[in-house]
Amino acid sequence: MKYAVVFTSEKNDGLYQVLVPDLPGCSVNVNSIDVGLEKIMQSIKSHLAILAEYGEKIPSALSIDNHRKAYENEHPHTHSQAFWAIVDIDITAYLGKSHKINVTLPELLIKQIDDRVSKSSAYKTRSGFIASACMVELEK
Repeated sequence: MKYAVVFTSEKNDGLYQVLVPDLPGCSVNVNSIDVGLEKIMQSIKSHLAILAEYGEKIPSALSIDNHRKAYENEHPHTHSQAFWAIVDIDITAYLGKSHKINVTLPELLIKQIDDRVSKSSAYKTRSGFIASACMVELEK
């Protein structure tokens, strides 16, 4: 899932707070952008692990444009001191135990799925591709 993150800096001292608007309470304080991206990814994974442990739903990610507009409305004087990024997190590990099911699909569709999986590093398996497609459809 692609989560929007915002880097803010109150002063020009090189210190940033990095927030994930889709995951309230998920934030880190860092002194560089590179470290911020690394640390916020770790923080997101920890946050999602806690949600999964308590059986909570993994929040969907809203678009960066939605978050940016809301942030600018809430912080009209600081938007020039904020910048946005996207971090892509594989959330399948936080969705619970996998179960094997039987699915019947047309042969041509299976070939198209297998072709996509073989050409894309985003999908490791046919099942992963199908799970991703299902998650996209369920978020609608």
